[in-house]
This record gives sequence, C-alpha cells and structure tokens, in this order.
Amino acid sequence: MLTVTMRSPELHPVALTSGERLLFGRAPHSTARQPGRYAVALPGCAPHVSRVLADVVVSDGAARLTWRGANEAMLSSLFEAPGGARRVTLVRGMSTVLDDGKNELVVFGARALGQRTADLALTFLVAATRGRGEPTELEAARAAGAGTPVTEEAPQALTRYSKVWFVALALAEPLLAGEDDEARVPTHQEIHRRVSHWRDGQAWNLADPRRVDEAVKKISRIAFGEEADPYTAAREGKLFNARFAVARRAAQRRLVTAEDLDEVERAARERR
Repeated sequence: MLTVTMRSPELHPVALTSGERLLFGRAPHSTARQPGRYAVALPGCAPHVSRVLADVVVSDGAARLTWRGANEAMLSSLFEAPGGARRVTLVRGMSTVLDDGKNELVVFGARALGQRTADLALTFLVAATRGRGEPTELEAARAAGAGTPVTEEAPQALTRYSKVWFVALALAEPLLAGEDDEARVPTHQEIHRRVSHWRDGQAWNLADPRRVDEAVKKISRIAFGEEADPYTAAREGKLFNARFAVARRAAQRRLVTAEDLDEVERAARERR
C-alpha cells in the first residue's frame, strides 16, 4: 500500500492512501462528488490559474499525476528515481507516475503577490506503508456553486513572430534541439545570425548587442515574473548564468517550443 503526502509552505500536509484521488488547483471543488475523491484549493493562486490543475490517483502499486491545467509546471523527482533524478515539463493532458521518495512540483507564475506573480511550489512524498496511512484532512469534492470564481486570462506571453519571440527561439535553440550543455549559451552574434537566417536577412536591430540584451531581459521578465527575475538577482550580487537560466525557463514554460524551431527552419529551407 502507498501513502502520498502533499506539502507546501501554505498548506497543512495532506495524505492519500491506495484507492483515493486528490484534485488540486485554484478552485477544484467545482467537480461532482464521488466516493474517495477529495479536493484542495491552493491558497494564494493568481486569477489566471486553472480551477483544477491536476489530479493524483493512488493505487497499491503507483501514484499517478495527470495535469489538467492550462498553466505549465515542472515536475522533478529528487530521490530513488529510475536512472537518477528526472525533470519534465507538464502540459495539459500529460500523465506521469510519481517516483518513490520526494517529488517537487513547481507551477510557473501561479502565486499572486499583489500585481506580481511568483512560482507556486508543492512537494509530494511517496512511500510504501504496511497499513492505512494517517487520516486525510481533505474536503470531499462538491458540485459547483454560484460563487465559483471564473478563471481569468493568463498574462500575455511572447507575441509570435515578434523580435523578442525570435530572440527567445535563438536563445533556447540548444535546449529545444536537445543540446542542453549548461556551459553553452548562444552569443549575441549567434543570436543575430540565427534570426537573420530565419527571417531571410531581416533581423531588426539585433546586430547591436545592446538590443539583444534588451530582448533577453524582456523574455526574462515574462518567463520568471518580476519576483524571480534572474537579472534582478544579478543586480543584488547573486552570481550565476542568467542567460542560460532565461533560455531554460523559456523552454520549460513553452514560450518557444521545438515545434516552433522546426517551423522556422522549414520555412527557411523552402525560401532557399
């Protein structure tokens, strides 16, 4: 028998055992009541966060998480994962088995901090038990009521085919192509050449490194939000590879995708 415990700084720990199912999100109680199904509303969610982000189903042999929300998230397993730790970006409809031990879930830009947003972090601890786990402190899912808050539009992402979108695509290209060496980030000149290649020689003013930096910082604010912007952290004296962090985050949040890269490469080949 398995026990799955969900924790976060804003929640009391909640435990599930075999045969139980948990829905969580901004307002997950809008689903119909069913035996063994529970719901947890995550405190502090921004209005654009989906009412139901995910559900976790626990059986005797496995705990399966299925992502239901429009918001992207990152799932990382830290202990006892097959072949070592793993990291996967979750999008709507994706299903995955939680690994034994500790699983970290980060929902990008889901926590409201006034007019700003920050990531929302949850931890799932998966462990085998001999008997039934501790009683759950969960509320059974109930039918939707008149007071259920409507999900708002998410903050605007990158405008497709804009200058900033093309810079994000060039910046994240090694990650999207599977060449994710952390020591290797495209230079200003490489970003300019790639955008020029994709746009048939038209690369706005990106020959100027300052314009590339401006675009990367815009991508950073969209990808991280102002609270976690690595360029803000750099100004505060915390040294790390901010440009690579922006590239990875843009790929994780699917601001640009491998499908986008395939599209612009195909269009460039057809022009030639």
